[in-house]
Amino acid sequence: MYNLSYAEVMDDLCSDQRLNEHEAMSIVIGKLNVAQERGVKSPEAVDALFYTRRLWSYFLEHLADDANELPIETRANLISVGIWVLKEVESLRQWEQEDFSDIIQINSIIRDSLDG
Repeated sequence: MYNLSYAEVMDDLCSDQRLNEHEAMSIVIGKLNVAQERGVKSPEAVDALFYTRRLWSYFLEHLADDANELPIETRANLISVGIWVLKEVESLRQWEQEDFSDIIQINSIIRDSLDG
């Protein structure tokens, strides 16, 4: 009947989580692209930056968790990326810069790596 091993169940759960993270990143990237078109002072930019900050805060919280099974070096690298993203979000939010292309590119690289 149900002869799934623990490893198979965990693989499915992790796969689902990666899929959810991939989908969330795709949504944020879409919002950032619209913000790039409409401009840093647009309501779309406010929305995009809000969701980008929210997603990366979630990622950082989970990356810092001792229960996270990613290798320590990978976690540290992703935390560094996350800190950079949050700084870029703040810079865009403060209108210190107007170009979203770097943050879009980094988020796209991370999203694409979630394809496994």
